Amino acid sequence: MQKKYIKPFSAVLFLIIAVVFLWFYPEEQKKPAYHTNQGKIFGTYYTIRYQAKKDLEKDILARLNAFDGSLSTFNDTSLISRINRNESPTLNEDFLKMYTTAEEVSSLTNGAFDITVAPLVNAWGFGFRKQQQVTGHLIDSLRSFVGYRTISVFDNRLWKTDPRTMLDASAIAKGEGCDVVATCLEDEGCTNYLVDIGGEVVCKGVNAQGETWRVGITKPVDDPAGQQEDIQEIITAPALCMATSGNYRQFYYDNGVRRSHTIDPRTGYPVEHSLLSATVIAESCMKADALATACMVLGTDSALALINSIPHTECYLIYDHADTLCAAQSEGMSRYIVHPCE
Repeated sequence: MQKKYIKPFSAVLFLIIAVVFLWFYPEEQKKPAYHTNQGKIFGTYYTIRYQAKKDLEKDILARLNAFDGSLSTFNDTSLISRINRNESPTLNEDFLKMYTTAEEVSSLTNGAFDITVAPLVNAWGFGFRKQQQVTGHLIDSLRSFVGYRTISVFDNRLWKTDPRTMLDASAIAKGEGCDVVATCLEDEGCTNYLVDIGGEVVCKGVNAQGETWRVGITKPVDDPAGQQEDIQEIITAPALCMATSGNYRQFYYDNGVRRSHTIDPRTGYPVEHSLLSATVIAESCMKADALATACMVLGTDSALALINSIPHTECYLIYDHADTLCAAQSEGMSRYIVHPCE
């Protein structure tokens, strides 16, 4: 009689042990793991960290490569390269989003940001074509077909008023790339992630330690090799879209004159003022990227006035004063800055 109760008793005992184990099993160990994907795209490096049930690197790379096929001027088959050859391809969603934001920021900044700046960027040696011998006559000639009002979109195609007009989306593409990857992660159900493409960042939620992501603003010291990473400030927020533009890595000297890669589309010349770095927080990383470039064109005072006039947008500007690094920030920027005691 006793034997027939052994199996049921064992089953019940096993069930009790399993329930107790699951009850006391650390909650953290039940959660999906954090993954890190790193690589190179758009001529720069990316790091993507996220919490997910599986590694999403293949999906992310596929999305980034598709995006590269829209806006990379170093990809001969991309939409933007075909437009620069005066072909008339049908524009996709990535290109149209870029164009809409570029047009908005160009209007907000009175042309300080302008994706038609490509001929000038090329002439000064910072673009996708061979540098030219720069003269005042050349700059005046190039400026005659540079200007955001020289292009328009109709019926999903881009139209130019002058066939010599060319586009360069490098000052907005990395930001949009971050947005694109963030959307890809969101579509997979990710709520904790950080996307960093060449220093432009989108992050949300918490890191593997359960803390809100922290992102550094680098001190703008001359560093063409990009090796120095001294931190000026630490930025944090539950959700953040942030981009930085600066003149401390891409520059050269021309007969003793420093030529920075930030070209003012309105004058045709590299900027010459004390602003060294502009970090912008906005509703999208694409918009933050474009606005950061515009700030570098405008200079400290005008940039600060611009950002203070745009809702839900903040900036942190680093400029030189008597060989000393100084900072200026928009009215609401302080809430993002981590103070030493935190």
